[in-house]
Amino acid sequence: MVTDQTIYILAIESSCDDTSAAVLCNNRTLSNVVASQKIHEEYGGVVPELASRAHQQNIVPVVHQALTKANIDKKQLSAIAFTRGPGLMGSLLVGTSFAKSLALGLKIPLIEVNHMQAHILAHFIEEENSSQPSFPFLALTISGGHTQIVLVKDFFDMEILGETLDDAVGEAFDKSAKILGLPYPGGPLIDKHAQLGNPKAFPFPKPKVDELNFSFSGLKTSILYFIQKEVKKNPNFIEQNLNDVCASIQYTIINILMDKLKLAVKQTGIKEIAIGGGVSANSGIRKTLLEAEKKLSWKTYVPKFEYCTDNAAMIGIVGYLKYKNNDFANQDINAQARYKIVEN
Repeated sequence: MVTDQTIYILAIESSCDDTSAAVLCNNRTLSNVVASQKIHEEYGGVVPELASRAHQQNIVPVVHQALTKANIDKKQLSAIAFTRGPGLMGSLLVGTSFAKSLALGLKIPLIEVNHMQAHILAHFIEEENSSQPSFPFLALTISGGHTQIVLVKDFFDMEILGETLDDAVGEAFDKSAKILGLPYPGGPLIDKHAQLGNPKAFPFPKPKVDELNFSFSGLKTSILYFIQKEVKKNPNFIEQNLNDVCASIQYTIINILMDKLKLAVKQTGIKEIAIGGGVSANSGIRKTLLEAEKKLSWKTYVPKFEYCTDNAAMIGIVGYLKYKNNDFANQDINAQARYKIVEN
């Protein structure tokens, strides 16, 4: 294991529609640059082919900007970390190919990173006035493609306790927003309107799913039928009740997540809870989880907003931890669209 030295990691994240590069000095972020792709908004969702083309255009300037902001020359880098998966194959290939080429050219190690592990381990980026979870802890990963409760025993010793059987929570937010006629990405807009509405105005059913697994497809369907029914009676229903509908949808989704978390705490006896993934930026979820600290005597860990959505700093912290363990990849490694957080 490598100890007591200054390690500079250049990290690259390109799993979906954000091109990001970061430089870390050991476990501290020196720069974290993200280039978002606005083109998908007019299509109501991410178009994979357009995403990969945008990554090709963005990756060189984004990496250059990350190095410049960090005031680091590429010759000072210790290793290149990159997202291997999961994600969109075309997008992943851009980041993977660039990382492999740069590592080869600089003759430095290459480190592959699981995107979902990175969302969890982002809590170990050293920040002022921030605390880090103690092992073992429970991680709730909530994003557009994933909803999981993970038992984290050590940095790379994780066990999935429960996961979604169909849609992810982020998809439930975005599809609900689409039903309401809100533009993509709709999740943040539901959150915005929910803060102005009554969360108990319209009760929606919670799916009955065994153990610690989740399901959101039934909730999505019930929201669709409810809106269709109400609009038939009153064509202006959405416009007149948008804040209350959004608040009710968000309230239901948060309750589903919290019910499962409470069950996980009961089953494991672990009261250290960390959240990660794009949906962890949701204000209602953050507020509810922090309230659980007082009500349920949990110790909760909520990441900074910049570490919630896809970003390279979280890839960098995993790169740093793997570098210390001499856990390097070779040049034969390929991107992996489906990449489980725990490999069997």
